Amino acid sequence: MLWLALLPAAASVEQPRWEILIADAAKAYQKADYRAAKKLLLAALIEAEGFGEQDSRLALTLNNLAELYRAQGQYAQAEPLYHRALVIKEKVLGPDHPSVATGLNNLGELYRARGQYAQAEPLFRQALEIWE
Repeated sequence: MLWLALLPAAASVEQPRWEILIADAAKAYQKADYRAAKKLLLAALIEAEGFGEQDSRLALTLNNLAELYRAQGQYAQAEPLYHRALVIKEKVLGPDHPSVATGLNNLGELYRARGQYAQAEPLFRQALEIWE
């Protein structure tokens, strides 16, 4: 899970609203307060949509929301978010970037959790190739 790993450094003392929402969502998630985490991530998603379709903050927000849904067993809600985040990462970072591998792995974990091993395996293999 990415959560704060890709959080850009703050340019000033005052953090932008998106950064605060992501940080607060991570804290809520770590406390297993999924209701609060979801509310914060949905607000962060609204902010991130304003950054543009090819912004890494949008991909991070989509991934984090998908991770939250997956953790709760809400696989149908998670899947399109993982796909959208992965498309953004591939466009912005290129198909061989480690963050793309993480996205592939996350989507593979979703399929594994659903028992869809035939769909999960190629994603895990592709992620491993990138990481190697």
